Amino acid sequence: MRIATFNVNGVNGRLPVLLRWLEETRPDAVCLQELKAPDAKFPAAALEKAGYGAVWHGQSRWNGVAILARGAEPVETRRCLPGKPDAQSRYIEAAVNGLLIGCLYLPNGNPAPGPKYAYKLDWFAQLQAHAADLLAQKLPVVLAGDFNVMPTDLDVYKPERWRDDALFRPEVREAYAQLLAQGWTDAIHKRHPKERIYTFWDYLRDAWTRDAGLRLDHLLLSPKLKRRLTGAGVDREIRGWEKASDHAPAWITLKD
Repeated sequence: MRIATFNVNGVNGRLPVLLRWLEETRPDAVCLQELKAPDAKFPAAALEKAGYGAVWHGQSRWNGVAILARGAEPVETRRCLPGKPDAQSRYIEAAVNGLLIGCLYLPNGNPAPGPKYAYKLDWFAQLQAHAADLLAQKLPVVLAGDFNVMPTDLDVYKPERWRDDALFRPEVREAYAQLLAQGWTDAIHKRHPKERIYTFWDYLRDAWTRDAGLRLDHLLLSPKLKRRLTGAGVDREIRGWEKASDHAPAWITLKD
C-alpha cells in the first residue's frame, strides 16, 4: 500500500500537476494540504474521474486539507482537532483500507515570536494530545502532512540561516520530538537516517536549481504500522514540472 502527502499549493490551479502525478504513481491514499479552495470549489468530479474518492475540509484562499483513496471512498471520522474551535481548515481524518489517516497542515508561525507563533505552538499541543489518544486506541494510524518543521539540521540546506525561523526554532523542533517520543515513527527518517532529503524548495532565489531545500512534509506511523514499513521517499522530480507546487509529494509503502 502506497500512501503519500502533497502540499499542492492550490488544488485547482495545480490540478493538471496533481492529476498527472496521480496517474503516473497511483498512490492508494493521498493527503493534500493548502487546497486554497472552499468546499464547493473542491474538484471532486475530476478526482473521481481519475479513480479517487475524497473527503475534504476547504477554506477560501487559504489552508484546506483533503484525503483521497484510489478506487474507494474514505470514511471521514473527524475534521478539526479536538479542543479549542479553530476557524482555519487544517485537519481531517478518515478510515481508508483498514487504516486511520490523519491529514494535517500545521501553521507556519512566522514571524516569531508573536501571535502567529503562539498559535502554532498551541496547535502543536492540540495535535500532541490527539496523537496520544490515537496511540492509546492501538489502531493502525498514519499522521501525514505539512508539519512546517524541519526536525534536524539534516532537514535544511543551511541550518545556520534558519535558527530564528518559526520552522526551525528550538520550541518547534522539541514539540516534534515530543510527538515522536509518544511512539510515532518518522518514516522517511527511519528509511534514510543519514540522507539529506527535502520536500520543499522556495520559488525565490532559484532554490530548486540550487537544491536549497527543506524537509517539511512528514509521514508518522503508529507502532502497529512501523513493522509494515517497506519504503519511503519523495517524488522530487514533480517540483520541476511546469506550474508545480513549491512542495513535492512524500510517500511511504506498507506491506499487507
